Amino acid sequence: MNEPTRMKGWRFLLLNGAAGAANVVMLSNVPGYTVLAPYAAGSLQGVTPSYGTWATTDHMIGVALGLPLSRWFSARFGDYRVLIGALVIYAVFSLMCAASETIYFFAFMRFLLGLAGGVALPLAQSVTLAQYKDDQRTLGVGFWGVMSMAPFTIGVFMGGFWAEYFDWRWLFYSNVIVALPVAAVFAALFHGRGFERRIARFDTIGFFLLATVFVGVQMILNMGNDFDWFASPLLAWLLLVVLLALPMFIFWEFGERRPALDLRLFLHRNFAIATFCSLIGFLVIQGLLSLFVVQLQLLLGYTSSLAGMVYLAMIFLAMAVAAVVHELTRNVDARLIAFFNFAGLAVTFVWLGQYDRSASFDNITTPMFFFGLSLALFFAPLATLAMTGLAGERLIRAAEELAMLRTVFGAFGITLLGVVFFRRTPFHQLDLADQFGGRRFASLDLLTNFLDRMQTMGLSPGAAQSRAALLIRQQAAILALNDAFLLGAMTFICLAVIVWFAHPSYASKKSRQALERLSAEELMEQP
Repeated sequence: MNEPTRMKGWRFLLLNGAAGAANVVMLSNVPGYTVLAPYAAGSLQGVTPSYGTWATTDHMIGVALGLPLSRWFSARFGDYRVLIGALVIYAVFSLMCAASETIYFFAFMRFLLGLAGGVALPLAQSVTLAQYKDDQRTLGVGFWGVMSMAPFTIGVFMGGFWAEYFDWRWLFYSNVIVALPVAAVFAALFHGRGFERRIARFDTIGFFLLATVFVGVQMILNMGNDFDWFASPLLAWLLLVVLLALPMFIFWEFGERRPALDLRLFLHRNFAIATFCSLIGFLVIQGLLSLFVVQLQLLLGYTSSLAGMVYLAMIFLAMAVAAVVHELTRNVDARLIAFFNFAGLAVTFVWLGQYDRSASFDNITTPMFFFGLSLALFFAPLATLAMTGLAGERLIRAAEELAMLRTVFGAFGITLLGVVFFRRTPFHQLDLADQFGGRRFASLDLLTNFLDRMQTMGLSPGAAQSRAALLIRQQAAILALNDAFLLGAMTFICLAVIVWFAHPSYASKKSRQALERLSAEELMEQP
């Protein structure tokens, strides 16, 4: 957009405020819903919390698939027009989510809600940052970095607040309360402005095959534990569909001039390594964050708002670092930043994975405070590293693909880390029963002493045994949660080594400058 058409004064501030509010609300629908998933599961036919997780992962798949649609729609109909329409549709699907009575209808509406959000998110960023002057781009990037961190902190707290003090459906009513006024603000501010229609080819077949693979894999992961994996005919057929669609997609994309997913980018060394680290790292981060906030409630007895307070501790370092991290990556090798950040994440996960009792609020919030620092440092260095050596249209495509694939792997991580927790819990439960029951060491029968003590306190033999079983199950679940954190720590130790196989990010000054401009115009680091 040319200099004379940029907004100034109160219009500029209003635009930033409206776009920032929309960004926070749309991104908060992942962590904000996760904290209230147990409430939603109980309300929607009384299903187990694992069913409630479907609505989180399906929403993220929808967001990922909405990103390539955003580019095509905006080329044909104009950025701000598509953004306004997407916000209105987002409000409609939010109402449908709030009105849902069954888990299947709710999960499908959540997918469509994510699709609308995936279209709106990059446009809200690009339309707003286009109003910044060239010498203010860094300020704009810092502002959006802060807005991208807010959902992991404020979003979780607000979701828990709605669930505990009002109703979980108010999360979706709040979407409507924000989305429609923001759409009206955009319509008023951009009224009368034209747009330049661009010719944009859309790879319909590639997009359909890609969607089939993503949705198929996610459905298998969602339903695996509850439907006994491939013993279920439905999941077996889904696996067959995915195995057929995946090679068809790969062959089609290599022969397509404008592919839905440019696989040739993975032939670029830095992009391949940085993307691998970003995808696996975000898989672990998103999976652990989602697993932890649910288990704080189900396992440790936290209320939803108190669980949100744990995540609110991340805001103090995350916000400050997110505002300046782009400046840091311009002057320091991104590999070095990523290495120390991965090491910090590994230490934090070991810290969280070491407690062996129902930890107090302080024992949990302290490591979460440092988790916020590592989370803010996670996205920008890897994005910088991935784009080093790329230019022009390939740079734009690389940014889009990194954002899309990272969102998909975040959805995969939610279910995969849930599988780890589900599988390790009975293992530890059997181990603890053997340990305390004297079956491992006959001279160490702690269970008998525990039952005798419970009975002297007035409990019947049956009640004492039930209490012992409950404590063993709880401790087994805590140990399983620890295993998930320790697995995440080992993963980041491996990534800290892998990241050094990339070329230095400062090797090409021209690419770094192109990355800075792209960071101010395209969706690169939306979690």
